[in-house]
Amino acid sequence: MRQPCMTPNRQMLVATLSALACALSLGTTQGARAQESGPPSETKPAAHIDDRALGAALCPIVYQVDRAPSAHGYRYLFYGNAFFINKDGYLLTATHVLSQLHGVQPYVLLRARTGPPSFVQANVVALDRDHDIAILRATPNPFDANSAVSILQLAPGSPTHGSSVLAAAVRPIKPRNSYTLDPAIEERLPGEVTNFEFSQLEKGRADTELVLFSHTVQPGQSGGPVISLDSKGVVGLVEGDWLRSDVADAASTTEHPGAFVPVHYAIALLQQRGISWNAVSENSRVTQQTPDRPEGFSPPTPLSLVPAPYPVQSLFGGEVLLDVLVGRAGAVSNIKVVRGEQPFVEKTLAAVHTWTLSPARSAGQAVEAHIAVVFQFPQPYIPPRSSTVHRYDEGPSSTTSRAALPLTTVEPEYPSADSGEGSVILYETIDHQGNITSVQTVRSIEPLTAATLAAAHEWRFAPAESSGTPIDSAAVIVVTFRRPLVTSHSSQ
Repeated sequence: MRQPCMTPNRQMLVATLSALACALSLGTTQGARAQESGPPSETKPAAHIDDRALGAALCPIVYQVDRAPSAHGYRYLFYGNAFFINKDGYLLTATHVLSQLHGVQPYVLLRARTGPPSFVQANVVALDRDHDIAILRATPNPFDANSAVSILQLAPGSPTHGSSVLAAAVRPIKPRNSYTLDPAIEERLPGEVTNFEFSQLEKGRADTELVLFSHTVQPGQSGGPVISLDSKGVVGLVEGDWLRSDVADAASTTEHPGAFVPVHYAIALLQQRGISWNAVSENSRVTQQTPDRPEGFSPPTPLSLVPAPYPVQSLFGGEVLLDVLVGRAGAVSNIKVVRGEQPFVEKTLAAVHTWTLSPARSAGQAVEAHIAVVFQFPQPYIPPRSSTVHRYDEGPSSTTSRAALPLTTVEPEYPSADSGEGSVILYETIDHQGNITSVQTVRSIEPLTAATLAAAHEWRFAPAESSGTPIDSAAVIVVTFRRPLVTSHSSQ
């Protein structure tokens, strides 16, 4: 049985400046927490990262206390980190960093090319409280002024297990009594991705997939970027320390690994608000799709996807079939449940609402298009207690447009008792006859990926239709594995 996540433990703050000054914390979440104390972290820049540009993109989230300078500059209170994502002055941070201000106007502290640091008002543009993401905009735009600022690129693809990452932050030496002329500590936390865990960051909120990495998070680092050392792009935002010791890597000396929110959720919020962002060149795991042709059609392709958690109360698995309309901007604009039962439907809808895709194109123009989405939760038994093959009726023909419709789906076999758990995501192209023409891996976790691919080649589809006419289309297959509860006939 899975151990449930620990309950939230965020500190309750009073709405006075003195209490705010004492509330330095990363903010404890359900499953993730802030350290109350700890030694300074490593400050050595990681290899192959432009540390000067990284430092110029980081900025502290603060509250300006003094309105007139002293010999040490202006006094301020420090809460966490943010970083610039475009030259229009937009920044990303964690919502719980802002919540510590209790509605007081936040500022960012910026270094100038010449002269002392200065405060710039940071207006809240959008909040995703479910997934702890906030978008800010610095006003006036520091890129039009004398500030020493730069931007970071985002990497939509999910980091893989064992990949190297770097968490970056800047904080004053005396967070509770800081002055603008005091020196600051620039921190760099190298680590490896060790696990993926779903958690409700606040009670009653949607599930968020957190990425754990092998380094303890220090106070004040919340909201800072986590950068992939492979792509050099931001793959997440620092959340805190993971409370559950049972998921820590046994080979790691880190008692509580750090946790970060995947940048996926930030990209979804940016897309919803029509805010531009800069991506690393490898901005999609699916790069071999049908190229744009002046007179051809290419279906929507994944940009940033997350799976859904396996419902803890389910013992026998399930499957959800969705028809998803992808708009001209690539956002998910309509989701129809074709087949599925609770609690699986609720989990899958929450995940798909955060997806972002590159739109379909026809005659060189972005167009709306439907894609089929299947979430499969194989029952956690070896051998299974019932057939792993699901068959569905095509249903009556319609004059409206729809996605390809799965007619036969096959659950993959769990490779062995120690194959772990997690999610595999595949992207399939389907022609106007319903044939699968290509299968590509968007998210991999071996040896579960090989089993998923073997099963996917046995699937059958009815083709997508546009006003009753069969057309080419695509499907996204998400298979989430749970470790088997029973591993043999004799143990049942």
